[in-house]
Amino acid sequence: MTTVLTGTRRIVAVSGSPAQPSRTSVLVAEVAAAFAAAIDADVSTIELGPLLPELSAGPSRSDLGPNARDALDEVEAADLLIVGSPAYRATYTGLFKLFFDHVGQYALVDKPVVLTATGGSDRHALLVEHQMRPLFGFFQSLTLPIGIYAQPGDFEDYELASPDLRRRIDGGVRRTVPMLASHLGLAGRDGAEFGRPDAF
Repeated sequence: MTTVLTGTRRIVAVSGSPAQPSRTSVLVAEVAAAFAAAIDADVSTIELGPLLPELSAGPSRSDLGPNARDALDEVEAADLLIVGSPAYRATYTGLFKLFFDHVGQYALVDKPVVLTATGGSDRHALLVEHQMRPLFGFFQSLTLPIGIYAQPGDFEDYELASPDLRRRIDGGVRRTVPMLASHLGLAGRDGAEFGRPDAF
């Protein structure tokens, strides 16, 4: 399932949850929308659950179904990636790994990536740093320093309900958009719009 907002840059959000509805999908969509508002961007949210039959069709990318291949193309063409997975057995889901196993080895070099995750409690929060960041280090991506983690209490009926999580998302955007402005060639915009100039 893909939802789209309008703008000028391309943000692609990827939810590695096999479930629908999904708190992870809500989180990546909310984070992507916050970044889109800051840098004027198109947003596509890709939920991997419905793509599982196509992703498991064979060992090579050419074996995959057309929707899975289109999703991979979108990720590789993005200006900014927002990626998220629920914690499962102390790491990201196998579905998340299966999808990124088909991404070109050098397709994400220097691409900005925002890492997010959800889990049943705060005990899983280090998933972002200990599991997700090394994966995108392999791709030589520019993983932004702010990771965003959420747990069930941050949601109500699969909607983001925590003011604290909302503040963390907004703070993450304010602190990372100056870096994105430079990386994506947005220097023509007034730096004051991006929050603290000394964020880094």
